[in-house]
Amino acid sequence: MAAQRMATSQQATRGFTLIEVLVAISVMALMSLMAWRGLDSMLRSQSSLQSRSDEIRSLQAGLAQWQTDLDQLAELPATPCWDWNGQVLRLTRRTADAPLPNSAPNTSPNTTPPQTRTVPASLRVVAWTWRSDPGRPGGGDWQRWQSPPLSQRQDWQSAWALAAQWGQTANDSTRAGQIQIHPLSGWQLFVHRGGSWTNPLSSDAVTEGTPGSPNSIPTLNTAPIATTPDGVRLLLSLPPGPAGSGTLTLDWVRPTLSGAPS
Repeated sequence: MAAQRMATSQQATRGFTLIEVLVAISVMALMSLMAWRGLDSMLRSQSSLQSRSDEIRSLQAGLAQWQTDLDQLAELPATPCWDWNGQVLRLTRRTADAPLPNSAPNTSPNTTPPQTRTVPASLRVVAWTWRSDPGRPGGGDWQRWQSPPLSQRQDWQSAWALAAQWGQTANDSTRAGQIQIHPLSGWQLFVHRGGSWTNPLSSDAVTEGTPGSPNSIPTLNTAPIATTPDGVRLLLSLPPGPAGSGTLTLDWVRPTLSGAPS
């Protein structure tokens, strides 16, 4: 009887075998691996969504700035507000903090000499370009440059020339006003004049005046001064990336235009 009770007690206190322990550890390891893969997948998806969101916000901000620059074009006598040389687009625009007065600058020969005349405060010179960069997705970047607020004509002339220099070759003196907008494979511009879309460098896109004429402001190039278009069509070639790929088209219409381009 005593022997039977001892055998029963030994059976009741017997632990797990080595095989049982190994099976349990294997099941727990498999469950941990599955849980880690699920967590890693969630983190990767969150990172991808965040990257896509950042890229889209960057592109949207660039497009909004593009439209704002065109909306705020300052069309003043003897002051070009638009110049496209096939590589860089230069604009003279009003600043948001100091709207342009309705009165035009005094151009009478009896007043202050032209080189020191005051430009209605306050203006900025901005420039847009696509710059090649093999290290960037698509091989280049869409970039914007802007000057500080300007109130003197000689300051405007310096900024206008500096914008052209920046469009050709950026250096330390011009990069101060430069902003990287978005990686691009390239871009194209078309303007709307005379009821149709045309190349900005075509003869229909310029006036008879040249930078050397009495009614114009000297510039770095010798091409005729382009008139402000009724509309601008922007084509951006987006490389494969979080924001998508393909050609993005954005049309702008001059706010004072009575009929919209088609």
